[in-house]
Amino acid sequence: MSAALAIFVKTPGHSPVKTRLAASIGCPRAEQFHRLAAAAVAAVARAAMPGVQPYWAVAERDALDHPMWRALPTLWQGSGTLGERLDHVCATLQQQHGRALLIGADAPQIRIDLLAAACAALDDPATPHVLGPAHDGGFWLFGTRQPVPAAAWMAPRYSCADTARMLVAALADDGAVASLPMLNDVDDGNDLAPLIIDLKALPAPLPEQRELLAWLRDNGMDAPETSQRSLPPPRGGSGPKG
Repeated sequence: MSAALAIFVKTPGHSPVKTRLAASIGCPRAEQFHRLAAAAVAAVARAAMPGVQPYWAVAERDALDHPMWRALPTLWQGSGTLGERLDHVCATLQQQHGRALLIGADAPQIRIDLLAAACAALDDPATPHVLGPAHDGGFWLFGTRQPVPAAAWMAPRYSCADTARMLVAALADDGAVASLPMLNDVDDGNDLAPLIIDLKALPAPLPEQRELLAWLRDNGMDAPETSQRSLPPPRGGSGPKG
């Protein structure tokens, strides 16, 4: 069975990008981070096992042909809330490919073996769904091999500390959810230092991941004063988000 992997992105110049990160490092650098992080995620997706077809899930309908997204086929996320957009992309790709994986561009330290583990989990008859939890309570990946009820996507409060837990609970009657390793994702400036640590720890980083790490260093993101992470109040990510 084939699989589709949708990378949720926004297009600079068409939508505000990484607004919480921009509050810390400025809009131009936040947009450049988004570009480099999306390229790194796409590189890992393209290097994944045969049979996995990556797509850009683009937030803006009028940006589907934007030069930034030429590396992969594109599809529109759809309109509405994040839950509605996740539902639209997941349902579209699950119907076309049998298995659908949804990720964001906020965890560029992902590895090929993690995507392989997600596909392997969906091969297990006991687990029709798979989720990669994020440290902030959201999720960096969701995958399925069967239709997901729209109500399950509407159940979580996104960008909360219990987003992933609520999604898993909403799927309780729809089959077991396999769990992948927990990762950091980047929502604001406090998340950059953990990302740098994760990128440095990659055993075989792809060129795009090395480029992102070099950019972070060149822009002083790993300077001592920026690597002291202040703990904000508990919050959650919205998982694969544009």
